[in-house]
Amino acid sequence: MTISASNDARGRRIRLGMVGGGKDAFIGAVHRIAARLDGEFDLVAGALSSTPEKARESGLALGLAEDRSYGSFEDMANREAAREDGIEAVSIVTPNHMHAPAARAFLQRGIHVICDKPLTATMEDAQGLADAVARSSALFILTHNYTGYPMVRQAREMVAAGDLGTVRVVQVEYPQDWLTEAAEADGTNKQAAWRTDPARSGAGGSVGDIGTHAHNLACFVSGLAVEALAADLQSFVPGRRVDDNAHVLLRFAGGARGMLWASQVAPGNENALRLRVFGDKGGLEWCQEDPNYLWFTPFGEPKRLLTRRGAGASAVANAASRTPGGHPEGYLEGFANIYADAAGAIRAARGGERHERLGLLPGIEAGLDGMRFIDACVRSSKADAAWVRL
Repeated sequence: MTISASNDARGRRIRLGMVGGGKDAFIGAVHRIAARLDGEFDLVAGALSSTPEKARESGLALGLAEDRSYGSFEDMANREAAREDGIEAVSIVTPNHMHAPAARAFLQRGIHVICDKPLTATMEDAQGLADAVARSSALFILTHNYTGYPMVRQAREMVAAGDLGTVRVVQVEYPQDWLTEAAEADGTNKQAAWRTDPARSGAGGSVGDIGTHAHNLACFVSGLAVEALAADLQSFVPGRRVDDNAHVLLRFAGGARGMLWASQVAPGNENALRLRVFGDKGGLEWCQEDPNYLWFTPFGEPKRLLTRRGAGASAVANAASRTPGGHPEGYLEGFANIYADAAGAIRAARGGERHERLGLLPGIEAGLDGMRFIDACVRSSKADAAWVRL
């Protein structure tokens, strides 16, 4: 049975905890904004840092009660599970190597998990987490936030409806420039420091950090799975221990072919995620830096511009939109759509039901796919860009 947001009695807000995301953390603040945007969650507890004193200071700064600002996620999981008013869901926004142990601690206690991507730092941890999800009654949601953009959801719907015919070619790229120099060298850039440390980020650098977003977007919209790939990974900055640029050829199930480029050393690019999908009846193009627009070209006809809230917008795009047409929606709203759908799924789960948009939410399988993608890219590149199967 499915249940829609409109039919779901809102009731009280969902009690939310957070692991990671304390002082000076970037992604934690993004998750907190996203969770607040639609009024579905109340942040009531946190283990916001691996350093107990910093965790306490960060919790107080966010207005958490002192007795619910914990020095470790283990303590938080134990004590919140024992409270009658304990958290119902937790956001995990730590560096990658801490995703699995933190998520397992809450899943084992029946607390729903909303986890930042990629799934984990290693394939071993990913499989262990998948086993924990299978054993738990709680939901596991992965925040591939670009799947929450209205026109991305419309593109997915159009491909599924056959508007492009049989998909033949998928091209996706995600260039940035913020690691063009060795930003991690002096230890002052916290984000650069952990994202370029294989012990915390995993074996993939750019391919794990942003390549997984590109891979997920390509599969989410096309509806296809990558079967094999050939990857050429580079570390252009001297001394860098993970890749900062990736060129990947893709073979999809069913015969479609693709190309993926992920780079964090491309000057002039801030967050230039772009997707193109071509079938035998037409093509689609979407760019994250201009997210209100989706270009659709039926073969042999003029190019058409579809706009969020415009005449060409579908019901699925409108359902993911908040503001009137012409008012840009993007990064924060995409994240918020993941949280809004997660709230609907959690509320439905209270009554043993299934939320109608649960299928749009990335979960453990999307996470495992991303980890297989990273692993295959690293293996392929070490073998001189040989083709490897996922």
